[in-house]
Amino acid sequence: MDLVSLGTLLLSLLFGLMTLLFILRIVLTWYPQVDLNRLPFNLVAWPTEPFLVPVRKVVQPIGGVDISPIIWVAICTLLREILLGQQGIITMALR
Repeated sequence: MDLVSLGTLLLSLLFGLMTLLFILRIVLTWYPQVDLNRLPFNLVAWPTEPFLVPVRKVVQPIGGVDISPIIWVAICTLLREILLGQQGIITMALR
């Protein structure tokens, strides 16, 4: 496995992990009594919160529902497809 393939794999895993964390964050919003500063919930909250704060300033909750994690799931999925998809920029550059 060469360095470029390894980089592509790591980037794909990073996008996948972030998507999973944001989906878990969406599920955690269904349970407002959960303390996000305690284990194991802080393992989801700490890596995602720096991304969610700026989006919350721009997009206010709709009907009391925070949609910022949904926006980040869409962004991560879109970037993964644009960069690493079957006809992605990085995929096409490596052919």
